[in-house]
Amino acid sequence: MALQSKMTVYAAIAGVLTLMGGIIYYASLDNVDLDQVEIELTNVEFREVSTINNQAKFDVTFLVKNPSDKTFTVSVIEYNLYADGTLLGSGIYSTADIALPGRALFSAGAEIPLKNIFVINKSDVESEIYDAMINNRIASFSAEGSITTQSSWSEAQKEFKTGY
Repeated sequence: MALQSKMTVYAAIAGVLTLMGGIIYYASLDNVDLDQVEIELTNVEFREVSTINNQAKFDVTFLVKNPSDKTFTVSVIEYNLYADGTLLGSGIYSTADIALPGRALFSAGAEIPLKNIFVINKSDVESEIYDAMINNRIASFSAEGSITTQSSWSEAQKEFKTGY
């Protein structure tokens, strides 16, 4: 009787491990679709300057596109922002603290602009670049970083480089 109960326990453990492996495999099927996400920097717009804090705020807008058939959300966009080839600093757009059902859904073919506030400290960049930024005299902007997308079963991270 002891041998039969041990075999039952071993069979149950093997069944649970097989089930977990199946779930992981099923979840990984979404990764191909999540990696198809497209991201484009579309606008960097001056918002306000604070002479007290020596900071300037900008609205950075990314257009995120879903060319796949899988619906997903964007949880994080981490990026470095450049103005005329000069690094301004790093920024992050995050909805990680918002539950999955509360985020913007990117269904098949969806294109949604995502805005983020980017803060530049005057002491962190050259004074010529800072003055050009607050006076809208920058010819080109670019960003590089990574975007994290999530479906109900999976999560994928993709590197990007974009500019205008």
